Amino acid sequence: MATTAPTRVPARDRRLQIMAAAKGLFARQGFEGTTTREIAQRARVNEAIIFRHFPSKEELYWAIIDHECELGAWRQTLRRQLSSGGSDRKVFVAIAEDILVRRVRDGGLSRLLLFSALENQQRSQRFFQTHVAAYYELIAEYIGRRIEQGAFRPVNPLLAARGFVGMVVYHSLIQEIYGGKRYQDFAVKEVSETLTDIWLAGMEVRSGQTPRREAKPNHSSGRTR
Repeated sequence: MATTAPTRVPARDRRLQIMAAAKGLFARQGFEGTTTREIAQRARVNEAIIFRHFPSKEELYWAIIDHECELGAWRQTLRRQLSSGGSDRKVFVAIAEDILVRRVRDGGLSRLLLFSALENQQRSQRFFQTHVAAYYELIAEYIGRRIEQGAFRPVNPLLAARGFVGMVVYHSLIQEIYGGKRYQDFAVKEVSETLTDIWLAGMEVRSGQTPRREAKPNHSSGRTR
């Protein structure tokens, strides 16, 4: 009786298979707590296959991070939102909705990144410098323009950007990581609009109010001149 030859998996598909298995383990056990043997077992491949595609566990880890960020297209989406021409409220509600939906859709990545920050500061710093810093800078540039136009109070744009994103991400952590949604579940639209309104209440220059222009904020350095 003739035997059927095993199906050869294309290299790209094999890489994705290994990355998917590793991502789940890293998110549940952390980088240090996960072995390549466990990854191989979960991916149903020989351990040597992992090192054929990734020189080290560290390289595998960063391949997962880079792939997820590229797949999510964070910055591309943000650029479209900031250049949409909509009102400030519409722009920031859209940003908040995107963050919340993305974090619900892929909670595994959030857990993986939290593990990374707790286990290894250099790893978390690399992630921030490579993927997060530019995201904040784009929002800060928008805020800076609105300050120059007199629409927003003259505050440090980068701190204002971190304040806005921080509110949204913290809500997500409470709901998705700490189990808050088991007690109080909120619609994404309601959360996005409420947090945006709170933030804008502290940022917008009200009608008839003249913004004080003291030290000019420098969003790139995080300090005022």
